[in-house]
Amino acid sequence: MITKQGDRDEYLNAMMRGGCLLIIAAMIGLPMTAEKTFSQSIEATLFGKADSVKLAITETGANVLAPKNYGEAIDYYNDAREDFDKGRNLEDIRKKLRAAVNYFKQAEKSAKLARLTLTNAIKARDDALNADAPHYATELWDDADEEFADAARELEKGDVKDAEKRGAKAETLFRQAELKAIKANYLDETRKLIETAKDIKAEKKAPITLAKAVSLIEQTEKELEQNRYDTDYPRSLARQAKYEAKHAIYLTRTIKTLEAEDKEFEHLLLAAEQPLIRIAGAIDLVPEFDNGYDQPTSRILEYIKAMQDRNTALAQDLADRNQQISDLSSRIAELEEKLGGVEKEKSELALRIEAQARVKKQYNDVEKTFTKEEAQVLRTPENELVLRLLGLNFASGKSEIEPKYFSLLSKVQNAIKTFEGCTVKVEGHTDSFGGDDLNQKLSQERAEAVKAYLMANMGLDDSRIEAVGYGENRPIANNETREGREKNRRIDIIIQPKL
Repeated sequence: MITKQGDRDEYLNAMMRGGCLLIIAAMIGLPMTAEKTFSQSIEATLFGKADSVKLAITETGANVLAPKNYGEAIDYYNDAREDFDKGRNLEDIRKKLRAAVNYFKQAEKSAKLARLTLTNAIKARDDALNADAPHYATELWDDADEEFADAARELEKGDVKDAEKRGAKAETLFRQAELKAIKANYLDETRKLIETAKDIKAEKKAPITLAKAVSLIEQTEKELEQNRYDTDYPRSLARQAKYEAKHAIYLTRTIKTLEAEDKEFEHLLLAAEQPLIRIAGAIDLVPEFDNGYDQPTSRILEYIKAMQDRNTALAQDLADRNQQISDLSSRIAELEEKLGGVEKEKSELALRIEAQARVKKQYNDVEKTFTKEEAQVLRTPENELVLRLLGLNFASGKSEIEPKYFSLLSKVQNAIKTFEGCTVKVEGHTDSFGGDDLNQKLSQERAEAVKAYLMANMGLDDSRIEAVGYGENRPIANNETREGREKNRRIDIIIQPKL
């Protein structure tokens, strides 16, 4: 409870900086959901900078490279969190957050110095982690990590000489832990796998692959003995050996199955095409194998490269937009400060923003109710919710809804109820196989069937729901593939919230 005038003023000032606050929300009679939103706004205003600094510093590994400063920062940050949750003095919370930020920044500086001073120890630590030393060489790893932490602390105190000594000791221990982990994780397991392969006669069925595994494990042992402190190459060899041993087992069992079923080579080649056919179908391509695997493989790789380029461009665009948002937020804060007060009546824009935030939360809630097999949940730029009912199918040429789909449609009903006062559009779609007129009629009948079901079970007014069949006119995938046609044969439920 706020008892002092100074505390009350401090609290109100923080609320204004956050956009609005719990007390103002109560004064103007806003619902509890709005009060909660405003309370979250205060929290975001108070902790925003500290949270962003904490995230950035933690991602750089400062918690490991600068344990003393990072630990101090976390202590101050957690104290501030506890004070906020208990409603304590805001100025004290700010002081603790400022201290936390300062220690985070000091940790960042110390971490940079550690990367220069403890370079070899850091590299050895990363290699030991990659070999899963914490699991396969637990005691050695713990000793090494403790020595490394001591080296980092010495460096934070400014004792470079002691830090270098401890860093060198940590490096040796990490290398020993890595070596032990490599032998346990890769060599011991690989030997067992090779024995298994021999037991099932891999020498006869997959001799090339088995011989490769045996050769790789011999090379690994030789490299580990000759270059004890250069484990990058032997670690790579050990991984390959393990893979080839497992590969030999798989090939042997597959070949035995084919022989038992008396399959021809053609069956084997056709089976080998299936993975590429499935991958191509997923990205809407039609693979052809009349000239082997090269052409479909190249087309798939081209598609992947195009998607990678697009993701890079989108990531850059997102970064630019985030910067714009940050700049606009700063400008809004300036304008609010100049305004000098908070209006009791919210503007139409504020109401719309609040409604959009509510719709976004409702969208997220609805998305969680459907499995990937049941429906794809999409959101349009106009804030419409699209339920693409992947799990709803009709018999060929029919529009009757089978009882096994009633549970899925019950989830659709719950989704519609989530958006009070919304309007609903049921869209029917087909693939391109069959006549245009027939497809148009069939899609309309299926949309009407779903509409009738929803009206009968929800009591929806006819003015709030419509059914439209688009036939084959709005494909979302390639009709030349089986996977594409399955995607095109669909019912989409369009929910239009009332903002």
